[in-house]
Amino acid sequence: HVQLVESGGGSVQAGGSLTLSCAASGYSVSKYYMAWFRQAPGKEREGVAAIDSAGSPTYTYSVEGRFTISKDNLKNTVYLQMNSLKPEDTAMYYCAKRWSFTRSWSDTAMYNDWGQGTQVTVS
Repeated sequence: HVQLVESGGGSVQAGGSLTLSCAASGYSVSKYYMAWFRQAPGKEREGVAAIDSAGSPTYTYSVEGRFTISKDNLKNTVYLQMNSLKPEDTAMYYCAKRWSFTRSWSDTAMYNDWGQGTQVTVS
């Protein structure tokens, strides 16, 4: 049974930090390209950060230098460390497993497994 479960969201003040976790079951994150997306009310889901099977990260411009994606293969978990949070980071955050490489990493169609999301609110 393939499942992704996010946790770690919450409410913080601007400038604060949060660490999101995405626990995977049914497959090993060490073998897959994983990503974090976010979706604010009334906006499209956007790619935030991704990490390939070798551990190389990719970030969208707006979070570069503030967010860090990582994974622990033994815990089968992907993390998103978020520092210097801004009100515009407020969104539901989702992790996802990539199945196709025909388009950009930030294209939601490239992912076939999604978690239920965890809410991040920055005020």
